[in-house]
Amino acid sequence: MSAEPVDAARAALPGVAAWIVGGAVRDGLLGRPVADLDLVVDGDVRAAARALARHARGPAFELSDAFGAWRVIGPGRRWQADLTPLQGSSLHEDLARRDFTINAMAEPLAGGPVVDPHGGAADLAARRLRMVAPTAFDDDPLRVLRLARFACELGLEPEAATVTAAGARAAAIEGVAAERVFAELRRIVAADEVLAGLALMDRLGLTPHVLPELSDLRGVEQNRYHHLDVHDHTLAVLEETVALQRDPGAALGAELAASVRAHLEQPLADELTRGDALRLGALLHDSAKPETQTRHADGSVLGFPGHADLGADRSRAALARLRTSERLRAHVAALARHHLRLGYLVHEAPLDLRTIHRYLVATDPVEVDVSLLSVADRLATRGRNAEGAIAGHLEVARVVLPHALAWATGRPAPLVRGDALAAELGRAPGPWTGELLAQLAEARFAGEIATPQEALALARRLAASGG
Repeated sequence: MSAEPVDAARAALPGVAAWIVGGAVRDGLLGRPVADLDLVVDGDVRAAARALARHARGPAFELSDAFGAWRVIGPGRRWQADLTPLQGSSLHEDLARRDFTINAMAEPLAGGPVVDPHGGAADLAARRLRMVAPTAFDDDPLRVLRLARFACELGLEPEAATVTAAGARAAAIEGVAAERVFAELRRIVAADEVLAGLALMDRLGLTPHVLPELSDLRGVEQNRYHHLDVHDHTLAVLEETVALQRDPGAALGAELAASVRAHLEQPLADELTRGDALRLGALLHDSAKPETQTRHADGSVLGFPGHADLGADRSRAALARLRTSERLRAHVAALARHHLRLGYLVHEAPLDLRTIHRYLVATDPVEVDVSLLSVADRLATRGRNAEGAIAGHLEVARVVLPHALAWATGRPAPLVRGDALAAELGRAPGPWTGELLAQLAEARFAGEIATPQEALALARRLAASGG
């Protein structure tokens, strides 16, 4: 095994009885890069961590949620190493307490053959995910969710006995710290095979305990413009969102592909990119439909009035329960709140610049992201008049998105400041100032003014006319 954190540990800890364990051994066998290193130390963990930190010229600190464990951060945060004391009286006893066989392998830090008492290497070669023992899920119920995460991240198939044992303990995840639950869930959401991961969560009985907002959508009928219930429609929207991430040009045209892809690759919050957060938005955008459903007199579904605004509240509440950052909560809530707006613009096409500006102001700061969610939502809606509706929606999206992408990169400073505007009109600053500045910004976006002098002249005209 050769990787920067491994080389650093070997150089810093000569003579220390330590083993590389878990994911680093597994990823080494898979040929994946090793950026996170787990070390088991038979000795003074604190001293070993500080020695590694001195060598790496990085910080070392004790982890509060794992007794006796320390973390070292490598230079430039390129890697991290977690050092833990040996669990039990021997390495074999330590490995027997781990979750899955593919994570129950060890390699002596000083070098030597892999220690593999549970057949992890053979399971890895067979693309099989197998528990070390049924008690693994009793020791830490989070491992039930980790089963889904490893399966979809690594493309492994859980064996039947492991699925049965894990599923029997799924409800116990409600006793696990929400931060730990979200740390696993976000990796499932960001995985290439996210839909397979969510399907396995369902199979294990996890979804009602981890993301009840999704499971509550099952069986909720929609109107004739939809071909799926709300649950399956939500998964279809997620599938279209993933497709937009992978190849935005397929739906939006080659001209927009590079810019959209670059936007979605930007880090957002909680170790998620904008594209990953868009997937969360897809999962939660219709979360209020069960309680807003209305019906015609004949019993058929009419619609879901108010579900966007209420869905924003439900999205925020879900992420608050999972203890995410405020930035992620606000972002995903805004996606739910505004996901219908682009569709409304279809009825106003062809769009003028003032209309586009009002859309950008209303959806800021998720103007690009929510436009993409709206596209995915429309592509996943295949009921009555689907083809015509999709064509019209994509046409509007291709008009709006270049403006949204430019808007997201930064807007120019106002042509005139509020205090100068108040002085020019001889009035005390107040709410009217912001309203007038907004009108000037819209006129500028529409190309009607371009200089401070033109802005002041328009302001005088608007003030005189009571506008």
